[in-house]
Amino acid sequence: MNAKTVLVVDDDPHIVELLTLYFEKEGYCVRSSGDGISALESFAEEEPDVVILDLMLPGKDGYDVCREMRRVSDVPILMLTARGETLDKIVGLELGADDYVQKPFEPKELLARVKAVLRRVEAGGAAREREPERERVSWPGLEIDKSRYLVRIDGRTVEMPPKELELFYFLASHPNRVYTREQLLGSVWGYDFFGESRTVDVHVKRIREKIEENGGGQGWQIQTVWGVGYKFEVE
Repeated sequence: MNAKTVLVVDDDPHIVELLTLYFEKEGYCVRSSGDGISALESFAEEEPDVVILDLMLPGKDGYDVCREMRRVSDVPILMLTARGETLDKIVGLELGADDYVQKPFEPKELLARVKAVLRRVEAGGAAREREPERERVSWPGLEIDKSRYLVRIDGRTVEMPPKELELFYFLASHPNRVYTREQLLGSVWGYDFFGESRTVDVHVKRIREKIEENGGGQGWQIQTVWGVGYKFEVE
């Protein structure tokens, strides 16, 4: 099996050196960049399996880098933030990041998160191979093709980051069934996801905005069940 490639993007050479030691010891191939522009160049050249991305970067900040990576790839992205503010985390998740880690962090925890997100990617790929016929769902004015990561609402193609699409697909595949945030985290992000249930709220908010922007919701909607979670409600 080929070694997985990790792209570490951070302008602190000590952090880069530390993570390189930890990941190489675990058998990963590590590439690094110290600014946003070179990070995008390395990303295009190396095609890494996972990206560890600092928010505060010279040249282009982590938000811009994440946005540009998401335009061309669904590679897992874990964001690093020194501020620990909820807004930082929410914006990162809205841009398509899969997880976030607050500085200072334990390298072992970050390594565990990377392993977890890669397991989810591999499990998702295996599931698509086993059950290709179950990768599409449609309702009036809505089509979600998870195998091609495609969403159409009222005939228009709608761009969605991978986790938004996967959450939308999961809910639409189980109409009128209520799921708690923890159940959705387990089913979409994986039971070993380290994030908070707030992650689900952020993604649902973004999905609803895109439904409204594209004139959707013809007999269906993502409904909040107060005190419990969410459901894809069909009339």
